[in-house]
Amino acid sequence: MEALFIFIAKSSALVALFYLAYYLLLRKETFFTSNRWFLLAGLITSVVLPFIVYTKIVWIDPVPVSNMSYSPASIVHAIEEESFEINWNLVYIAIYTIGFIAFLVKFGLDFYSLNAVLKGKKVQQQADFKFIDTNENIAPFSYFDYIVYNSSLYTASELESIIEHEKVHSDQHHTVDVLISRLFCVLFWFNPIIWFYKKAIIQNLEFIADNEAAKKLSDKKAYQYTLLKITTHETCVAITNHFYQSLIKKRIVMLNKNQSKKRNYWKYYAILPALVAFVVLFQIKTVAQEKKQIEAVAKEKEQSVEIYKIKKNTTDQELKELSEKLKANHDVDVVVSEVKRNSKNELTCIKVALKKGAGEAQTIQINGDEAIKDCGIAITTNDNGTKKIKLIADGQLDGLTDEEGPAQVRETRTVYQNGAYTTPPTPPTPPVFPAGAMPSPPTAMANMPKPPVPPANLNDKTAMKNYEREMDEFEKKMDAFEPQMAAYEKELNEVMSKREAIFEKEMEKYEVAMEQFNADMGKYDQQSNVDMKQHEIDMKQHEKDMRQHEKDMKQYERDMRQQERDMRLQQRAMIQQQKNMAKKQH
Repeated sequence: MEALFIFIAKSSALVALFYLAYYLLLRKETFFTSNRWFLLAGLITSVVLPFIVYTKIVWIDPVPVSNMSYSPASIVHAIEEESFEINWNLVYIAIYTIGFIAFLVKFGLDFYSLNAVLKGKKVQQQADFKFIDTNENIAPFSYFDYIVYNSSLYTASELESIIEHEKVHSDQHHTVDVLISRLFCVLFWFNPIIWFYKKAIIQNLEFIADNEAAKKLSDKKAYQYTLLKITTHETCVAITNHFYQSLIKKRIVMLNKNQSKKRNYWKYYAILPALVAFVVLFQIKTVAQEKKQIEAVAKEKEQSVEIYKIKKNTTDQELKELSEKLKANHDVDVVVSEVKRNSKNELTCIKVALKKGAGEAQTIQINGDEAIKDCGIAITTNDNGTKKIKLIADGQLDGLTDEEGPAQVRETRTVYQNGAYTTPPTPPTPPVFPAGAMPSPPTAMANMPKPPVPPANLNDKTAMKNYEREMDEFEKKMDAFEPQMAAYEKELNEVMSKREAIFEKEMEKYEVAMEQFNADMGKYDQQSNVDMKQHEIDMKQHEKDMRQHEKDMKQYERDMRQQERDMRLQQRAMIQQQKNMAKKQH
C-alpha cells in the first residue's frame, strides 16, 4: 500500500516538473513539434522513472537487543492509542478509487458519444481520410482518420481551412496524444497539474495544426478570420481534435509569431539537471546491513593451516609416511600412483588422489620430462573444527615453508579444487609465423624491361608493325631475365619451406596445449556446475530458514502482545487492590 502511494507521489512530482519546464521555458517558443514530444516524454518519464531504483549498501553496527526497553505504562498507552487508530491508508484508497471510477465512467461516456456521432453516417473515402458531412450542430473534429464537419454552417473557403486543419491532426495522429492525456487524467485525477498538462498538450496540437494548415492555404488572413468567426458551438466531442478551441487569441498570436531561434533549443535540456536531482534524492535506495556479516566472514578466516609438501626429491618412503600421517591426523585417504623418476632419482610424474569421508575425491596429476616443482596438500582447520582439504599444483608452493601461516596458502589454494580449476584456465597463445629477412631480389630487377605501349589506332599498319617489332624485342629481354628470376624464386621457396616447418612444429605443440586446455575447461565447467547446484541448495535452505524466522518473529509478536495484556491486567489488579486497601483504611 505504501509503495503505491510513493509511486503516485513521485509520478505526480515528475508531471509537475515537466509542466513547469514547459510553462516557464517552452510555451512561447514556436518549436511546436518538439514541444509535442517533450510533453509526451514527460508523461512516459513520470510512469517509468519511479521504477528505476539504484541500491546503495551502508554497513552499520549491529543493534543489541538488550538496549531496547519498554515500560509497562508506555506499552499500555500504546495499546490504548492503537485501539482508536483510523486506518488512513484504506480511507485514501477508497477516495482514490471513487474518483478513478467516476472519471473512467466519464471517459467511457465520451466514447459512447463519439460512437453516436459516427454510427450510421455516410462516409466518403478520399485518400487516407474518411469524411463525414453531418447535419448536427457540432464543432468540426478529427478522430484518427475520420474528419467530421457540417458543411452547411461554413462557406467554401472556410470549409477548406477547416478540412486542411483537421487533415494535419489526422496525418500526425494527434488523437493518440489526446487519448494518452485523458488516460493520465483518469489515473491522476486528484493532481490539478495533470489537467493543466492535458490542456497544454491539446493547445500545442492546435498550434501544430494551425501552422501546417496555414502553409498549405493561399490566404493566411482568411484562415485567421475563420478562427475568429467560429467561436460558439452547441456540442464538442471531448476525446477528439475539434477545430474550435476557446484559446483562439493565443492561436492567432502563435500563428503570426516569428520563428524561434535555434539557439533556444537549449531549453529542452534544462530538464536534465532536475531529473538527475530527482534520481539522486528519491531513486537511490539505501540498504543497511549489519557489520556482523563481515565479522562472521573474518572469523571464518581465522584458521590454522598444515602443509604437506611433495618435492622433486621426496622418496617413496616419505610419500608413504605422508599418506599415513594424513590418515592418522585428519582421517584423509591418500593414494599416490604413477610415480616416475629421472636418472637423478627426481620425481617427473606423480598422481595424488585423496578423499575424506563421504566428500568428493580430489586428484592432481603432473606429467613431464623434467623434475616436478613443489606441490602438496593443505589442510585448513577452522575454529569450529571443520576442515578444508586442498590439492595444490606444482610450483604453487615455491618459497613457502610448512610453518608459514594461512595468508600465504590462501593465495595458492584456489588453483585446484575437486580435480578442477576454481578459476578458469588460461588458453595457450597461438604461434606466430616466423619472421625474418627475405632473400634480396636480383639487382637486374631494377632494369627489368617495360612492355611497349600498343598504338592508339589499331588500323595503322605501320604503327602495328613497329609495335610487333618492339614486342619481339621485349620477349627476348624477358627470356634473358628469366633465369635470374627462377633462381630468386627457388631461394625464396627454400626460406619459406624452412619457416613453414618451424611453424608446423609450433602448431603441433599448440594443438597439444589446446587439448589440455579443453580438458581443463571441461573440469572447470563440471566444477562450476557442482558449485551452482550447491549454491541453489544453500539458497533454498536460506529461504526455509527465513520463513522459519518469520514464523518465529510472528510468534514472538504474539507472545509480546500476550505479555502486554497480562501486564495491563496486572496493573489493573494492582490499582483495584490499592482502592480496596484505601476503603479498608477508611
